[in-house]
Amino acid sequence: MTDPTAPAALAADLREALRPLWRRFNSHRTLSMGKAGILFRLEHRGALTATDLAAHERISHQAVAGAVRELEEMGLVSRTPDPEDGRRVLVALTSAGRERLVSERSAGQEWLVHSVAVELDDSERAALAAAVPLLRRLDAEGPR
Repeated sequence: MTDPTAPAALAADLREALRPLWRRFNSHRTLSMGKAGILFRLEHRGALTATDLAAHERISHQAVAGAVRELEEMGLVSRTPDPEDGRRVLVALTSAGRERLVSERSAGQEWLVHSVAVELDDSERAALAAAVPLLRRLDAEGPR
């Protein structure tokens, strides 16, 4: 019998538990994960270069360049020369981008709030609350 707390077994169980929840949560969103991630990052970090975005989001520079181009066409980000180094271009969130971010965040939120309220009892909600910091730590080490 496999130990359910063994790292490989636990990782597989976690992935399989999160996948359908993530799909359901994201089914209400209108932007891809990559584009939403770029908007979230710009909100938290301020204007960044495409290279910095690629590193933070752990996606290729080419993918970032394409996403930024599309986000700019949608009016959600702007590109301007870096005032400190005119050879670099900074990508920044626009006011329309901030508004879209609000709607992207709320997408799927009603389902999740309802599920947490109805499907879990008080002790299960407490266990879930205790797991959130642990889940955040799994990504705290940065790129691998």
